[in-house]
Amino acid sequence: MRAVGQPIAVLGAGSFGTCLAMLCARENDVLLWARDEEVARTINREHRNPRYLSGIPLPGEVRATSDLEETLRGREMVVCAVPSHSVREVMQRAAPFLEPEGVLVSAVKGIEYETGMTMHQVLEDVLPHVHHPRIVCLSGPSFAIEIAQRLPTVVTLACREEAYAISVQATLSCPWFRCYSSQDVMGVEIGGALKNVIAIAVGIGDGQLQGFNSRAAMMTRGLAEITRLGVALGAERSTFLGLSGMGDLLLTCTGDLSRNRRVGLALGQGRDLADVLAGMGEVVEGIQTTRAACRLAERLGVDLPISQAVRQVIDGEVSPAEAGRLLMTRQLRSEAE
Repeated sequence: MRAVGQPIAVLGAGSFGTCLAMLCARENDVLLWARDEEVARTINREHRNPRYLSGIPLPGEVRATSDLEETLRGREMVVCAVPSHSVREVMQRAAPFLEPEGVLVSAVKGIEYETGMTMHQVLEDVLPHVHHPRIVCLSGPSFAIEIAQRLPTVVTLACREEAYAISVQATLSCPWFRCYSSQDVMGVEIGGALKNVIAIAVGIGDGQLQGFNSRAAMMTRGLAEITRLGVALGAERSTFLGLSGMGDLLLTCTGDLSRNRRVGLALGQGRDLADVLAGMGEVVEGIQTTRAACRLAERLGVDLPISQAVRQVIDGEVSPAEAGRLLMTRQLRSEAE
């Protein structure tokens, strides 16, 4: 085994957590937390994840455990890559074991339905104040399988104390994984969360064979919608033209590896949402984010017509065809609105 640098913990043995563990293991000792003890045993025994990215061997520097305290003890950097609906529960359990001077990287994209909080807000809500300045949010166009295959990937790391983002930037960056730093945590998180909603919308249109004109319009007006909500929450408008905004939106709306796009395609083809989700095998973050974003926007008085149309489709209130008709026949207005 190679000499190791800093000890790193990765929480969540899904596809993204697994690929980030592989990335971190280039020069560091990595401990990967899996809820399922059998998954952890298989990773340690066979050096592969039996459920996600199973065809890609894991480096020996990646060890796994289902013991959360063991995972976190003495770790200088902790990467949270659990589904958004699990962040509060997992980090409440993790809080007693986090190193006070450690850096916490959130790789989770979503909005908590009950509170309207983004993931860094959830982390601040459950963790002692000492951890708050060291919360770094990772977002950008990044399919897990391509990171695991060492294909070129570029992301953004955001932290209000940018020095910590720069520290994580130095740890993660390599010839095939490049990180940029930012201080706009809210912008980076809103872009990463709502692009999943727009990807469902684009998929619905593509599933109905609505054409390339429709796809381009949906993505463009979707970006305007994401920006509108982000700015209302205090984000910088320019952030949404970057990797965590337009970049992630382009990838998720057009890449066939996108789970959110695939769900939209199936809905547009007339399939039942429950059946589609049952066959996915992984969390589709855009479903919960759609409902959460619409609820948050209503509270703030922000207009999200595309997101509302997606919510109506997934909640069975309108058909995909009717949702499209309603969007196309809305009151005419200035593009600046």
